[in-house]
This record gives sequence, structure tokens and C-alpha cells, in this order.
Amino acid sequence: MTPPIPGRTLVIMAHPDDPEFFSGGTIAQWCAAGAEVIYLILTNGNKGSDDPTMTPENLVAVRREEQQAAANVLGVKQVIFFDEPDGELQSTLNLRKRVVAEIRRFKPDAIITLDPTRYFYQGMYINHADHRAAGEVAVDAVFPAARNRMYHPELLYDSLEPHAVKEVYLAGTMQANRWIDITEVLETKLSAIRCHASQIKDMEAVTKRVMERSQAVDMYGRQVYREEFYVITLG
Repeated sequence: MTPPIPGRTLVIMAHPDDPEFFSGGTIAQWCAAGAEVIYLILTNGNKGSDDPTMTPENLVAVRREEQQAAANVLGVKQVIFFDEPDGELQSTLNLRKRVVAEIRRFKPDAIITLDPTRYFYQGMYINHADHRAAGEVAVDAVFPAARNRMYHPELLYDSLEPHAVKEVYLAGTMQANRWIDITEVLETKLSAIRCHASQIKDMEAVTKRVMERSQAVDMYGRQVYREEFYVITLG
């Protein structure tokens, strides 16, 4: 599909590298078309290593640099880090308020986040709890909190007026209702993924896996690459 591209998009994900793996092609395509995209990364990724010589503090710094480099490849305008501990993310009232503040500040037309209902992937692995928590807090922030001035009224003192998001794109879903052709920007997505060297032991295998999972055949029988989402269109 080639749906209208949102003018402003806020990508809310759990870890540095989530945006690129889950939706890097869509982000690259939208940025290339002139859309304004901002990342909101909720955790600091400080547990994402089994290297015995790596410390959590050093890993945070490495992953920040990797995430910023990947965002630059895709054309993302800004990366905001919340620095919640990796593996401990919870959809709390305080975290929701912080997310609502960023939604009201940036005023996006669309949100890209993770499907909070996804627990397993085809009998192969368990979805990270942080992914589910990120999706839950993002969805709860979009509706009704960000658009209702009765929610978190203290934000009004910072001139953060209510904002209604038009669409929510849930990545990593089992119930896709929108498929975006990323064939022309596949290499850009792969280049952004390669920025996350601390998370990739076998770059060739990861590249192959990403391509295989994105492969599809279009209505003319041609091989294409795509990303899929469950899209919620709000009134």
C-alpha cells in the first residue's frame, strides 16, 4: 500500500535499535518524503550485552551513540532518551505523563510503537516485556490522556495543551492491516541496523534474517520487501 504519509511522527520504542528493526524502512521512506520524525526511546539499553568486559554504564553510552547514528542514517530529526532501566520498563502513571508531555510538545499526526498484545513470535521466541510495556504506555498516552485536558492537568502549566493523534501504527503485530512497501529503502534500513554493532554478533546472518522476514510478492508477482503494522485510525 501507499497510504498518505503523516507530516509529523513520534516513534515510541523500548530500546535503542527497536525503531530500525521494527520500522526502519517506513521511517526512512517517510523522512525521504519530507516528513518530520522524532524518536522517543524509553530505556537506556543497559542490559543488552553478554560481554563480560562490558559495564552497564559503558553500554548505555555505546548504545546512545549507535542509536543516534542509526537515526541520522534514516533522516530522523531528534532522538529523546528517557533512560529507564533496561528490562524493568513498566506502564506506570508517571511514565505515561512523561510520554503525554512529549506527545503534546511535538504534536505528531501519527505514533509508531509496539503491539502491547504480542507475547510470542511463531513458537521461536518470547517478546521482550519492555516491548509490551512500551506499547501499552504509548497507546494509553495517545488515548485518552494526550487529548484530554483533565488528564495530567499539571502539564497545562508548562503550556502543553491537549493534542489528538490521528493514527497509531503498531509494529510487531500478529494482526496486520497495513503493509508498507520498503523495497526502495531496504538498503537504508539495513545500513541503519548495522549501526547497532554492539547488538549484532553476526551481521551477515542478521541481514539475511531481516530480508527474509520482509520478503513478499506483490499483485504482479514481483518480489518486494515490506513492513507490516496494525493501524488504528482515531476520530
